[in-house]
Amino acid sequence: MQTKAAILWEVDTPWSVEDIELDDPGPGEVRVKLAASGMCHSDEHLVTGDLPFELPIVGGHEGAGVVEEVGEGVSWLEVGDHVVFGFIPSCGRCHSCSTGHQSLCDLGAVLGVGRQIADGTSRHHAQGKDLNLMCLLGTFAHDTVVNEASCIKIEKDVPLDKACLLGCGVVTGWGSSVYAAEVSPGDVVAVVGVGGIGASAIQGAKLAGAKQIWAIDPVESKREKAMEFGATHTAASMAEAMEPLQEKSWGLMANKVIMTMGVGQGDLLIEALALTAKRGRVVVTNIHPAAEMTANMSLLDLTLMEKQVVGSLFGSGNARSDIPKLINLYREGQLDLDNMVTTEYTLDQVNDGYDDMRAGKNIRGVMKYT
Repeated sequence: MQTKAAILWEVDTPWSVEDIELDDPGPGEVRVKLAASGMCHSDEHLVTGDLPFELPIVGGHEGAGVVEEVGEGVSWLEVGDHVVFGFIPSCGRCHSCSTGHQSLCDLGAVLGVGRQIADGTSRHHAQGKDLNLMCLLGTFAHDTVVNEASCIKIEKDVPLDKACLLGCGVVTGWGSSVYAAEVSPGDVVAVVGVGGIGASAIQGAKLAGAKQIWAIDPVESKREKAMEFGATHTAASMAEAMEPLQEKSWGLMANKVIMTMGVGQGDLLIEALALTAKRGRVVVTNIHPAAEMTANMSLLDLTLMEKQVVGSLFGSGNARSDIPKLINLYREGQLDLDNMVTTEYTLDQVNDGYDDMRAGKNIRGVMKYT
């Protein structure tokens, strides 16, 4: 069939919205008509080359839609089912999945290649070339074909334009607080960067019982929005937060510092550790450029104060259990997805959406498809 998608042909060029040819789903695959896609900063990393995925590629990895065709061997999904895509597939059988770490599923090893899991070929084509898929999904499209391992079935009453956020940003941020940071009741938490992931980390810290949540971002409107998601204090930078956080915490500093900036910077890690209490933890969730190999930090501080630095992918969570769990929290009014969406766009406006993201206008932009 023919559909429309946003393609990145070369690094440092705009997304090209054009017609593509989409093959039928193969064994273990489904064809999904997308309802919406979140506009995550990770797709910007494709444009800048910070994530060196193979091009040309259909962008997008934060999507939700309706199953329209089922390939051979798929037994638990059927036409009409509503699904959210997990940007890390989960097989349920590898060591990571079977020990409760679906965010590290072995199937994720082929993310950077971007072709179908089953046979390493493409279902998406344009201008006579095979197209790869961002995170094996390609949600910057009206239709896509994905492996069943990337699908999480949800109830049909959940708004798909909100559910799409659970495919990456919300689970990643919420899990960074709840799982990776292990925020406990009474903790002092600092979240550095208030985009979709940071806003979700703030909500996760609030639900976990943090007594102080410091939202740190240079954009004033984002700091104001952070207060609506549960932040108790704000600052424009880690340096600016240092003195007031020390005062408000009675000199103890932050038990947990969660790094959710759009682009990580290794030279800022020393500031994050300075904000961190003795035996505190820094969680590095944001993506750093693939070529960055150094970080500025005091290893003496790390040892003498028993501080920790840990990485977190997909919130260190389990999408198949966490996405339904977060949907129920949304239904009960304990998780705010509605106010996460700052601006809605069409597929043709994909470049406008990323211009707004770069300008700091959005917590999360969402493309809605008819």
